[in-house]
Amino acid sequence: MYTWFTPEAMAGLFIRVFTGILFFFQGYDKIFRLGLKEVFNTVAPSYRKAGLGDGMIKLFSGVTAWIELLGGLLLILGLLKYIALYALGIDLLIVALGMSILNPMWDMQHVFPRLLLILFLLVFPSSLDIIGIDHFIF
Repeated sequence: MYTWFTPEAMAGLFIRVFTGILFFFQGYDKIFRLGLKEVFNTVAPSYRKAGLGDGMIKLFSGVTAWIELLGGLLLILGLLKYIALYALGIDLLIVALGMSILNPMWDMQHVFPRLLLILFLLVFPSSLDIIGIDHFIF
């Protein structure tokens, strides 16, 4: 049985909460600071040129923003960690596809590190990630 303050437990906590903060505030910014309408107005012209319709652009810009906000919050809390990680992984796939449609050689400086964090958390043993709500519920 692991105690709470082992290096492994703290590593799991730090990387999970760090990843959650990155995604949460990205989603928060899109939803509450900029607003989804402004996000749409910013990205729509480029995607229209690529042949995507407004409905698809609105759908994906809204869905990804909410996934980032809620997925990040769940990671911070350590609640439904794997559901959050799967949703955030799908979010990154959508972002990668969208960016690749616009420019096949896009700058991955913000997306790739987040992908690595998600992959790490997916393979990090849940038996070591004990500082979170999941550990007490499941």
